[in-house]
Amino acid sequence: MNRTIPEAVELAEAVVAKCRPSEGLAVAVCPPAVCLEPVGRSLEGSGIGLGAQNMHREESGAYTGEVSAAMIRSAGCRYVIIGHSERRQYFGETDDDVNGKTHQAVAHGLIPIVCVGEHLAEREGGRAEEVVGKQVEGALAGVSIDDASALVIAYEPVWAIGTGVTASPDEAQAMHALIRGMLVQRFGDVGGDVELLYGGSMKPDNAADLLKQPDVTGGLIGGSSLRADQFAMIVEAARGELRS
Repeated sequence: MNRTIPEAVELAEAVVAKCRPSEGLAVAVCPPAVCLEPVGRSLEGSGIGLGAQNMHREESGAYTGEVSAAMIRSAGCRYVIIGHSERRQYFGETDDDVNGKTHQAVAHGLIPIVCVGEHLAEREGGRAEEVVGKQVEGALAGVSIDDASALVIAYEPVWAIGTGVTASPDEAQAMHALIRGMLVQRFGDVGGDVELLYGGSMKPDNAADLLKQPDVTGGLIGGSSLRADQFAMIVEAARGELRS
């Protein structure tokens, strides 16, 4: 919940000036709902995708204040973040809610960025893999995809979000490998190519090391996305990893 519409447009224009997608490297921004259409206009012709931060699980109806998949599609969105840890923590979203939203996104041709991750107590209690595995299973129950580009999973260890603490590259890879295995088991070869993003305080100074991991194929960027220069450095780290 950052940036007014003029501020969001200014930030988007700076991102367009500093960040260029390239072969094999996708870049997208996900502003608040009221900023989607004006930010989308700022992105036109840049190759940078537009995504929403949330949506409702129902097609339409008496859900005052909510936005539907059709609404965000009409605003120009290609992506939608689903089940972010803050939605789960502050708004009580369950695995069933995430699953309903994922089905709705896929049905409307949106690419869901499905977020999963454990709290510190769960990690310290040795339950991290159990918790994340349950979230992945819950989110994807009954979901069918024919192409890897139809789905993105973001692993965001809750204990590393906004705290300045980051999972080590080995910790991130271990969880991404678990998720990768579950996707292959569920979707076959398609699951092997689904993009897996790390979403726990990826920053310019740690992006390269995280992105070197075989199953960390991108980042879901938080605080560093509010500064175009920092965001651009992360994009360049990803570009450098593609070249290596």
